[in-house]
Amino acid sequence: MSSLSVNSSLIKDSAYINGLWCQAESGRTIKVFNPATGDLLGQVPDMGPAETLTAIEAAHSALTHWRAVTPKARGQLLRRWFDLIIEHQDDLAQLMTLEQGKPLFETRGEVLYGASYVEWYAEEGKRAYGKIFAASSSDKRALSIQQPIGVVAAITPWNFPNAMITRKIAPALAAGCTVVVKPSEETPFSALALMALAEQAGIPVGVINMITSSQAVEVGAVLTQDSRVRKLSFTGSTRVGKLLYSQSADTVKKLSLELGGNAPFIIFDDADLDAAVAGAVIAKFRNAGQTCVCANRILVQDGIHDEFVARFKAAVEQLIVGNGLAPSTTLGPVINQAAIDKITSLVRRAQAQGAQVISGGQTHNAGPLFFSPTILTQVSQQMEIAQQEIFGPVAPIIRFKDEAEALAMANDTPYGLAAYFYTESHSRIWRFAEALEFGMVGINESILSNEIAPFGGVKESGQGREGSSLGLDDYMETKYLCMGGIR
Repeated sequence: MSSLSVNSSLIKDSAYINGLWCQAESGRTIKVFNPATGDLLGQVPDMGPAETLTAIEAAHSALTHWRAVTPKARGQLLRRWFDLIIEHQDDLAQLMTLEQGKPLFETRGEVLYGASYVEWYAEEGKRAYGKIFAASSSDKRALSIQQPIGVVAAITPWNFPNAMITRKIAPALAAGCTVVVKPSEETPFSALALMALAEQAGIPVGVINMITSSQAVEVGAVLTQDSRVRKLSFTGSTRVGKLLYSQSADTVKKLSLELGGNAPFIIFDDADLDAAVAGAVIAKFRNAGQTCVCANRILVQDGIHDEFVARFKAAVEQLIVGNGLAPSTTLGPVINQAAIDKITSLVRRAQAQGAQVISGGQTHNAGPLFFSPTILTQVSQQMEIAQQEIFGPVAPIIRFKDEAEALAMANDTPYGLAAYFYTESHSRIWRFAEALEFGMVGINESILSNEIAPFGGVKESGQGREGSSLGLDDYMETKYLCMGGIR
């Protein structure tokens, strides 16, 4: 990567534990490839349980000092980190495109989005207010205070390798917690670049520790079983989230789990069709369909079904597939061959069940990890492709008759992360939004997330919230103080 224009100070091939950049004790490494070209970008340490324990010890040792730092002083350090992220935003965006694949306009957006959480919690940490309650008798006073929960373990995914880290670390640090982070082995360089900037910002030794590893099971077991780790924050699949949930039971950890989704994107007859088409393209094909809040099923009412399909097809066929470094690219590769295999299998099984491919439907000639933007019609709610999270650039379209049928279809899933619907009816907006069993609902809007809003799901899509004041609360414990003998 030295031949690229990325600032060399941000390119780290070592993990970071207790203020030191270090390699795995075993000497093992993980090779990192560019999904668009297949080129080897570099390698990072492949750490295991021993290094994980060292990182926990470092975080635990640093906790006493860090929690005693005033919220204002912690916020000033976070603000310095934010300023450095903004200063290096182009470097961070290019680095992310190289290892993750999404186009530059998306990675630039993610860097700013990720930075917004650092900025927000630099201020929000000063607002961890306590409460005074009406006491039960005149000689007593009752109050509560907020205190940092302790050492936090954060496990982050590859699809948003910048923002998923800042969304966890920033509130943890603002609350007074110390952190052990395990980023995805698919995208470690983006994570390590953020770590380098945090070090430059003056975050004290041991407050953030970052281990790179392909040994997810072994590292996860250490993080969940160690009683010094008081909270686990995980973004990833529901299957892995359930395993971590189970493993955390023995030490009764506080959990934030942002898991899988099966987002319905619902368009009613009275919708602004131009807005709905534009919103559907963004919600479905952003990051090549590899987001947990992507539109997984597009539900269209009978009266506008055919017109929507025609307009949607025309818009999708304007997408430009290619290397994310090319300025014209609007759709990059998927992350690896396993993703290609899954997407291909889902499309083929849907066709076998009666779905019709009207655009795309196969890999793209841009390279082995590119899949053509695909539209399926004549899809039913019972098909596997409508029940599974696709995580790829495939849009299944399902026809519905009325609001009751749309609601039943939308809620017919164990997931409950995000949902979207388009309508011009004021009454339906309230009625339908309240009836949807999802943690977040976009109404005539396809971009949900920002730092001031609580992000998270219900049902098997997880628990806890990230962003907003609630995101700070998730890293704090409430302590009740009862004072007697008041005269």
